Amino acid sequence: MTLTVRRVILWFLSALATAVGGWAMLFPVNWYETFPDGNPTTGFGQWIMMDGPYNEHLIRDVGALYLALAGSGIVAAVSRSLTASRLVAVAWIVFSAPHLIYHLEHLHGFDMFDAIGESVSLSLTLVLPIPLLFPMRREPTAKTENTPL
Repeated sequence: MTLTVRRVILWFLSALATAVGGWAMLFPVNWYETFPDGNPTTGFGQWIMMDGPYNEHLIRDVGALYLALAGSGIVAAVSRSLTASRLVAVAWIVFSAPHLIYHLEHLHGFDMFDAIGESVSLSLTLVLPIPLLFPMRREPTAKTENTPL
C-alpha cells in the first residue's frame, strides 16, 4: 500500500502532536523547562519558560489539545476520508493561526536562532494542513490499448 501525500501530512502532524502532547501531559515540568529540544543547556533555548511562570494546569491542557489533534489526525489517516482530513486541517489551522501570531508578537528575549526556529516550526503547523482542504488528483490508472494518451 502506498501512502498518499494527504496521509503523509496527516501522519506527520499526528506524530508531531503526539510527541508534543504526550511530553506535556506526562512530564509537564520537563516540558516547561526544556521545550523544544529537551536539553536545558544546549541547542535551542527554553521557549516556554520565557513566557511566564510554570502552570501545570495550562501545560496539561496544551498537552491534551495536541493529543486531540493527534487522535483526529490518526483517525483521518486510517479512514482515508476527505471530510475527516478537512476537519483535521481546519482544527490545525484554527489552532495554529492565533498560536503563530501570538508567538510572532512575543519574540523579544529570544536569540536569532530560537526566534527563527520558533517562527518556522509554528508556521509549519499552519501551512502543512492547507493541502488537506483540497481533493488530491487521482493517480493515473494503468494504460490499456483503449486508454487515450
